[in-house]
Amino acid sequence: MTKKSFNASVLPRMRAFASRLVGRGDCVLIGLSGGADSVCLLHFLRYLSAEKHFALAAAHVNHGLRGKAAAADQRFCRDLCAQLGIEFLTLKTDAKKVAAKWNLSPEHGARKARYDAFAKLARRWGANKVALGHQLDDQAETVLLNLLRGTQAKGLAGIPVRRPLVKGVEIIRPLLCITRAETEAYLQNNGLPHVTDQTNFDDAFTRNWIRGTLLPLLESKQPQIKKHLALLAQEVASLLVLRQK
Repeated sequence: MTKKSFNASVLPRMRAFASRLVGRGDCVLIGLSGGADSVCLLHFLRYLSAEKHFALAAAHVNHGLRGKAAAADQRFCRDLCAQLGIEFLTLKTDAKKVAAKWNLSPEHGARKARYDAFAKLARRWGANKVALGHQLDDQAETVLLNLLRGTQAKGLAGIPVRRPLVKGVEIIRPLLCITRAETEAYLQNNGLPHVTDQTNFDDAFTRNWIRGTLLPLLESKQPQIKKHLALLAQEVASLLVLRQK
């Protein structure tokens, strides 16, 4: 996809979707891992903040799991924020200790440690919103993951576009309207670097197996399966909201 065609087709969709989630006077903390999605989100919200007049900073969480690789990711994020003129906050956690304390798997322990860190950094900086870089492919993977684990209707709603984190702070996901391929096209069109976490390719994690094996098999039969799953999640989420009223 050329930059011209991207700006004509994808960028307006990103702007319209994100404009429902952020606006004048917001203080938005971006979860920055250094991966493609979070770098896309950082650059895009930096652009949007000039138009919508909201404050922006980046938060990087070091889970204490990957040694030198994690330190390199943190340096990358710090340097990228310096280049873009964005305030950079970081916090180191002990995901293994969190997993042991709460009797969680390593994956869920890291997730809890990460969200706890975002809450601390949001309060420290004064953010009312924490923006995360989940995109449409993540949504499709989550729906399938919940199905495999066994789920009630709530699991079919997938990743919420917005939800409370702690009092006065909510999580928002401005990239859920675009695919992973589109985030990568955004980076290419804007000449943006990113880092790759090699654990994303380890099929010992069920989500990685879904991403690398199951979804490609489903796409061979139905090329639009990711969009169909994301639409299902959106419809279920809307029905659950109506049921609560």
